[in-house]
Amino acid sequence: MTTHPDLGQPVRLPELTVRPGGAFGLYIHVPFCATRCGYCDFNTYTPAELGGATPDGWLTALRTELRLAAERLGNPPPVDTVFVGGGTPSLLGAAGLAAVLGAVGDNFTLAPDAEVTTESNPESTSPGFFAELRAAGYTRVSLGMQSTARHVLATLDRVHSPGRALDAAREARAAGFDHVNLDLIYGTPGETDGDLLRSAAAAIDAGIDHVSAYALIVEDGTALARRVRRGELPAPDDDVLARRYELLDRALTDAGFDWYEVSNWARPGGQCRHNIGYWDGGQWWGAGPGAHGYVGTTRWWNVKHPNTYAAALGAGALPVADFENLDAQTAHTEEVMLRVRLRTGLPAGVLSGAEAGRADRAVADGLLRRDRDALVLTDRGRLLADAVVRDLLS
Repeated sequence: MTTHPDLGQPVRLPELTVRPGGAFGLYIHVPFCATRCGYCDFNTYTPAELGGATPDGWLTALRTELRLAAERLGNPPPVDTVFVGGGTPSLLGAAGLAAVLGAVGDNFTLAPDAEVTTESNPESTSPGFFAELRAAGYTRVSLGMQSTARHVLATLDRVHSPGRALDAAREARAAGFDHVNLDLIYGTPGETDGDLLRSAAAAIDAGIDHVSAYALIVEDGTALARRVRRGELPAPDDDVLARRYELLDRALTDAGFDWYEVSNWARPGGQCRHNIGYWDGGQWWGAGPGAHGYVGTTRWWNVKHPNTYAAALGAGALPVADFENLDAQTAHTEEVMLRVRLRTGLPAGVLSGAEAGRADRAVADGLLRRDRDALVLTDRGRLLADAVVRDLLS
């Protein structure tokens, strides 16, 4: 067994057995970005940080990982969803993303109705890019929009122009994509209620069927965190974030979108099946530098740097940094944390007696409501979802 360069000793996954039933997906991580956004703490690398790693080398290593993954699973089930994330997958170009999907097809069987998504930066897309993606077999595109307010984009260190994400969404629709998502961020210092409402209206007018919206979080180690620490920018205010969420939810609901997870809204049929798999106890193989996977009761994560990743695979080893086997209590905790975020709710039967009593109090406090055998967050409960989970599990 080859020693991974940044681990000091090899890490070998235990035997993996796919649990029967439920969704099975593939997540593929593309670690390349042209620039680093000030708020981002994802496992991404700009050209100056790659140390000679290239997209071609990454793709060669990815092909090897997918082959080893299929061998390790023995007889893997059909893949229901594929999600290519990053980083900036669109930097690979349409031909590169087609090659990624080709590598998937060489080693796994796609279900006939498989959902195949790629994230894309609006600045590295074009009408021809989307047409080639659709022809390659992609069925869904997720675009980073964040805001239409130029000053908000500047604070976030986003390089695209305010209207480019909207044009890209329309180009994707024209190329035949029925399912297009736009990501929004709310609560950026300097943003106003009007800025957010104008961004929401513009996204709706672009003809998309899905919106993901996230409150700005100041992550340790980011450029944004350093600016907040120096007093150059104020930290996001919780009351402002709550108000913005309510404004956004009302605007999307009035336009025919329904929330199906706390941070995600879709028109009928537009839900992201891959992400639902995460929240609903599905299983997936995570491929690429820093990717996480979860099969059976085992969760693992890959080494982070593309060079380390490629070196491990070049030596014939899966690039696993570490893993954990989830015991029953940990699995239960995660089921409560994730499923309560869904509009379908948390099945009340999974709660212990003490947890059921705390759920009764949450219902009395107006944070949860009962929907047949499920516990569903109320509108107020969505604003306090993390606190609801803590109280249920405390």
